[in-house]
Amino acid sequence: MMVIQKPSIEKLNEIALSYGLHLDRVDLEEFRRLVLASLESYERVHQLVEPRPTVTYARSTGYQPGPEENPLGAWYWKVSVRGASEGKLAGKKIALKDNVSLAGVPMMNGSSVLEGYIPEVDATIVTRILDAGGEIVGKAVCEHLCFSGSSFTSDTGPVRNPHDPSRSAGGSSSGSAALVAGGEVDMAIGGDQGGSIRMPSSWCGVYGLKPSYGLVPYTGIFPIEQTLDHAGPIARTVADVALLLEVIAGPDGLDPRQTGLPAKPYSQLLDGDIRGMRIGIVREGFGWEGLSEPDVDEMVREAAASFVKCGAVVEEISIPMHRDGLHIWNVIGTEGTLELMIRGYSQGSNWKGFYQTSLLDVYARGLKTRAGDLSDTVKLVILAGQYMRDVYHGRYYAKAQNLGRQLKQAYDAALQNYDVLVMPTTPMKATPLPSPGASREEKVARALEMLPNTAPFDVTGHPAMNVPCGKSEGLPVGMMLVGRYGEDETVLRAAHAFEKLQ
Repeated sequence: MMVIQKPSIEKLNEIALSYGLHLDRVDLEEFRRLVLASLESYERVHQLVEPRPTVTYARSTGYQPGPEENPLGAWYWKVSVRGASEGKLAGKKIALKDNVSLAGVPMMNGSSVLEGYIPEVDATIVTRILDAGGEIVGKAVCEHLCFSGSSFTSDTGPVRNPHDPSRSAGGSSSGSAALVAGGEVDMAIGGDQGGSIRMPSSWCGVYGLKPSYGLVPYTGIFPIEQTLDHAGPIARTVADVALLLEVIAGPDGLDPRQTGLPAKPYSQLLDGDIRGMRIGIVREGFGWEGLSEPDVDEMVREAAASFVKCGAVVEEISIPMHRDGLHIWNVIGTEGTLELMIRGYSQGSNWKGFYQTSLLDVYARGLKTRAGDLSDTVKLVILAGQYMRDVYHGRYYAKAQNLGRQLKQAYDAALQNYDVLVMPTTPMKATPLPSPGASREEKVARALEMLPNTAPFDVTGHPAMNVPCGKSEGLPVGMMLVGRYGEDETVLRAAHAFEKLQ
């Protein structure tokens, strides 16, 4: 008995008309017979069992903590999954951003459209953490489908900043940074498509690294846009960031984002010696009109100047194209997200690797039945992205990707003369959480305004790291260090040298 539903003549005519094909009844009947023949292959594929990564370590289902256990709103789910009895991460407690699959444990990705989904596989980085002896202690709240740089869009409620609960923790890895800053975990995994590791790390006052594009496998993690997707470590010390990166980095053979960058012994390369290193303070990363706060700019400049004490050379440089990076990212992030995350139901097509079909099924049904529950930022992507696709057919996405290579070349040219580039991670300190009655325009502004320095490096793939460099008015200020593609260790070494100065 055939499981795959057979199309009606009316459905085929509807499809034909949507593509500008005008078929008469005889044409449609003939094509229907041809379509039914092709569906025999779909039927056979339905019968076959697809391969899935093996789940090795036992775990309980865990539980969703109540307010008394979750004062910052940063936990989505608590669980204990213990890995190997020894290893590099032995004794470390680690939280996963709730877009990372942990078999047998609910994953919501901040959105009610996915609520109730339980993955049947572990993400590659989960297996690597457990193999290294780490204990995964829960899932950290993330923003609605990870599309916000602030921390009020998750359908579980806002994540509050540990330094001032009335303010944002940053996003979209909001819970990950808040739990690390609050001392509830030693390390956390974040995801970064526009700055979502670095921005919450900046506002919560912890270290967070967006690795070089493709260094860390994204297999088993809910994506946004394949050319922007990054996953990486957040911790309270540079040493712990380096250690976690050391464990999770390297090819897994299942992620098309990866181009063979090898893992390195990052934790062993933190010798504190950066004598002779050349640091370039990027002028265009400061003074964003209407966004930059003078105390943030001043503190980051002072922090960058302090590298001289370590024997480094510090100079101000100019990269004019940095000011266009956000615009290039915005086009890629709008149309690319529409195609993969919305129209492609999180998996898309035309790539080789592991497709998480159970996630696709549940998410597609959620989008079809609960689209009204999507956040304003995601609705904006749908409306703007589909409009540009309908009218301009993807030419601006294509142009933005071409410009992205030029943007990378602009940074690479500077990095021929300098080992690390410096600018504020976010132009401003943590902003107040919007009131429930705030306008849609205000909420969208609060969700996206902090991206101008972080987003360009998701386009170009350079390693970029938030380094806490002090507090102003009781709130953390973050300095961003950017290095050559594939040389994450240089960024970590510079961050470690600065950490030792504090």
